[in-house]
Amino acid sequence: MNFCILGAGAWGTAMAAHLIRTGHAVTLAPRRMEHALAMASSRENTDYLPGIELDPNLQIGCELRPVLMEAEVVLFACPSKALRETCRQVASFLDDAWSARTFLALCKGLEPETHKLPHEVMREELGDKVTVGYLTGPTFAQEVAEGKPTAMVLAADGHQEELIVATQKACSTESLRVYLSDDLRGVGLGSCLKNVYAIAAGIGDGLGLGDNARAALLTRGLSEMVELGQQLGGRRETYYGLSGFGDLVATCAGDWSRNRTLGLRIGAGETATEIIEGQRSVVEGYGATANFHELCQEKGLTAPILNEIHAVLYQGKEPREALLALMTRDLRAED
Repeated sequence: MNFCILGAGAWGTAMAAHLIRTGHAVTLAPRRMEHALAMASSRENTDYLPGIELDPNLQIGCELRPVLMEAEVVLFACPSKALRETCRQVASFLDDAWSARTFLALCKGLEPETHKLPHEVMREELGDKVTVGYLTGPTFAQEVAEGKPTAMVLAADGHQEELIVATQKACSTESLRVYLSDDLRGVGLGSCLKNVYAIAAGIGDGLGLGDNARAALLTRGLSEMVELGQQLGGRRETYYGLSGFGDLVATCAGDWSRNRTLGLRIGAGETATEIIEGQRSVVEGYGATANFHELCQEKGLTAPILNEIHAVLYQGKEPREALLALMTRDLRAED
């Protein structure tokens, strides 16, 4: 198949490395011209995925129209806050992209102003004649680029089932196994909710709270994520799958996780504002915490861990005070 990947951060580059190794035609399109030129010259993404040599057959493009003209599958690897604008640019060339019928988000997060999920943004901007969805799960970009074993979930609307199955087969290899789901809302919610709890896990580790605290946080964080996710429209079983529990475990435990690293640094005494301002890569959980907090306030939903993380990130609450607030809540039975 012919793939194009819009956005050349670590994850977009890793998927390009995987797909080109699988034998597909792949074009990777950075957002900045200078980034594209540097990658084409060095055959390496030194900004976001250093040490991974880019296959000579991988095309590096920056002009959107020629990148889209031969693509069958388009992967959005841009930050979630840039997804709508990127979709609008793509939509302006859809008449020329006659083969492009499958559009999948690699990004994770709610749109700040509308609280819409990526598949909803894509559907609004790209129309009803194409398939939209997600390719997501517990994935460390470096390991995918190196060909280490990985499992993912492909969630897409079902009106072009043959295309969905063909894309599943095209992405799957002996080292990367793709499962299908039709629960777009559940997959979209789980893949960004888990980032909030990864920040919480990092704060706990930064405070040196120990293994008992980490296990308790993961367990209660999963319970809150499942409850909240159901109330927001996803299916319960989806949150126990790769895009929910799987991604939660990986993001809370991996040293590579930007969300966990944010929490670690906050637990060690830095403030969220100074960390985010000095960060080149996007930390999706930072914005997701604000968006989900607003959504819970609007809908009257209860999410104690989310609320305390929001207070730490945006209201200057001391992490140990947030921990105390959670530990001294009214006692109850375990659900």
